[in-house]
Amino acid sequence: MHNRKILVVGYGSLLSGYGLLAERRGGASRLVARDVIPISIHNARRGLAKPSSHGKYLAMDIEPVDRALPIRASSAAGDGGIGGLLLTFDRECAPLIARREEYDPDAFVRLIGIADRAGLPLGEFLMEIARGTNFDLLAYRIALRTMLDYTSPGYIFHPIEIDGGRIAIIAIGSGFDGSGDSKVVSRRQQYKMDRLLTLDQSIRTELPGFDRAGQIGYYAECVLGGLHGVDVDDLATQLDDKAEWARELAAHLGPIASGERERFLEATSIDAVQYGERFSRQRAASLLALLKLAGVV
Repeated sequence: MHNRKILVVGYGSLLSGYGLLAERRGGASRLVARDVIPISIHNARRGLAKPSSHGKYLAMDIEPVDRALPIRASSAAGDGGIGGLLLTFDRECAPLIARREEYDPDAFVRLIGIADRAGLPLGEFLMEIARGTNFDLLAYRIALRTMLDYTSPGYIFHPIEIDGGRIAIIAIGSGFDGSGDSKVVSRRQQYKMDRLLTLDQSIRTELPGFDRAGQIGYYAECVLGGLHGVDVDDLATQLDDKAEWARELAAHLGPIASGERERFLEATSIDAVQYGERFSRQRAASLLALLKLAGVV
């Protein structure tokens, strides 16, 4: 069996132990990985765009800077890009991963089975499809929909190559340009989210029943990854410490930051020695300013 393990790139709420363990939601959609390494994601930008399946707020999405080229990642430190995590999950976690990303669990398990029968790890199998579409996001989703007879209005699993030849999967929002099936309206299309938003911009959207506290709490899960040296400067530099929402974010961040290291070790199954070897204590100036506002430093 080629898919005993599933490699997943996290770039949003999967950046922190608090987010992985879904503590803000009382443990619903909790995920525990078997291993983790920090990575840099290239040819990519991220922001809030995909209406969350867990509440009335926007979740993080990622898009290629150059749409003619694939998003890729590197485990080399300090080589630019945006910060992420390469997470290793046991195959048994597949339904939980799918449910977290608003993807049908049975369809995801079926997809892994198809990759098994093709004699390929899931990432490599999906990469063959992506190459066949010249990495066009919509064409890829159409091809996947044709093969599986399924697509999601939420996130779609795309392949992402990591240096060293490994290929992981990354959840990219079912796009504003389509889900791969004209009968399935993507969440971004449904709510007219045609671009990635900052936290400030998301708060000023007119999302029906918008949950401001949920939005700020979700964003805290993402920027909390910066405590582990993961580069979240692209998220933290947007912050204005004089704005009310920035103070709300800091107020939310302070209490959860204190136990983050322990949660992260639990959520990734690594020990303190491995953590010290892999993760940096260096933090971007923008994140330090937010932590200072939160009273953490």
